[in-house]
Amino acid sequence: MNQAVRSSEDNGYSILCVDDEVNILATLRRLLRKHGYTVHSAETAREGLQILEANAVDLVISDMRMPEMDGAAFLDIVRQRWPDTVRLLLTGFADIQSILSAINKGEIYRYITKPWDEQELLLIVRRALERITLERDKRRLEAQVLQQNEALRLLNVELESKVLARTEDLNVANAKLKKNYLNSIKVFSNLMDLRGGNLRGHSRTLADLARRTAANMQLTETALQEIFVAGLLHDVGKIGLSDDILMCPVGRLSKEDMVMYRRHPVWGEMALISQDDMQGVAALIRSHHERYDGQGFPDGLAGAQLSMAAHILIVAEAYLDMQAGNLSKAKLTAAEACAMLARGRGTQFHPEVVDVFLQVALNAVPATQMPCHMLPTAELVPGMVIARDLLTQDNIVLLSAEHVLTDKLIQLLCLREQRDRVTFMVAIKLESKA
Repeated sequence: MNQAVRSSEDNGYSILCVDDEVNILATLRRLLRKHGYTVHSAETAREGLQILEANAVDLVISDMRMPEMDGAAFLDIVRQRWPDTVRLLLTGFADIQSILSAINKGEIYRYITKPWDEQELLLIVRRALERITLERDKRRLEAQVLQQNEALRLLNVELESKVLARTEDLNVANAKLKKNYLNSIKVFSNLMDLRGGNLRGHSRTLADLARRTAANMQLTETALQEIFVAGLLHDVGKIGLSDDILMCPVGRLSKEDMVMYRRHPVWGEMALISQDDMQGVAALIRSHHERYDGQGFPDGLAGAQLSMAAHILIVAEAYLDMQAGNLSKAKLTAAEACAMLARGRGTQFHPEVVDVFLQVALNAVPATQMPCHMLPTAELVPGMVIARDLLTQDNIVLLSAEHVLTDKLIQLLCLREQRDRVTFMVAIKLESKA
């Protein structure tokens, strides 16, 4: 049976005295009670154990020589069953072996010889009880520290959970902002498509080819983002050019018109340079008509003076311009354009970029051939994801690829069909079909 627990703030210490001599027990009771202690007494070890089972006892004073069970054996039992109770041995003769046995088995705090000095006995008792107080305070503080550590651990777990949840919310918000940002850029690039002619769809194709080339060259995520946006907006400076200049191949422009044409990269940079987060994009737009050998415009930069992202844009721009007939009246096939890029490797174009770009261009799968479901607006369901840009008959982007359909967007598409008397077939990702 466990001993009752006593608080360290309780000054009414309890002492058990065990001795087979009644007069000694009476003397101890009188002495200890006079100093405020609660005293229990027992004439045998068995009676002492019964008292310990029924009462909270702080200190035991036991005689060594007792019938049935001596003090060493008794204190050994006390040590095993009530280890927090301090144990003192009372002996009336110089029996070293008995004292050693009590020390070794009962692990006594001190031994007191008969007859004792009252002041010395009281001093020993007081110090023993002070030790109890210190031990109890130590355990209480340790328990308090453990409790506080556990509370702190739980708080940290809760905080980590909140941080993870908040981080996830921020990631979702950032992803949404990024998507809205790119969608806005795509809408802005439509301004060039509104001019018609050879510019229709040019920016979107260039941006996709340039980004895939940059990814194959293991450029950073920031570079991939900048090169894609620059691809969408690279010709924004052409808004200031006349229709005559835009519709005429570059090789056929008059001297005056060529001067105006060569300004459009600078105008494009100026349109974006005031935006802090568009500085990298603005620099790419300014340099997309430079050449590897330094014979380009507007600054005549060459080789390492241009970033790798700029070299990629230069190659992608030339590849599409050759097919669109922007450089000469004749329009080249994709194979012929690739051959021209290979011919300009190391002179007009960065050799490493040409090598990677040709692999990308040769392995490119047209958006119209990407596996998807082509569905009319009547079969669209909220949550479906658009596989590629939804264009009007004028090649204007209504909804960009990766856009998640909502009830409102589906209703707007239906309204557009009714109002403009058109029919939309929307490319939906295979995995997004309801």
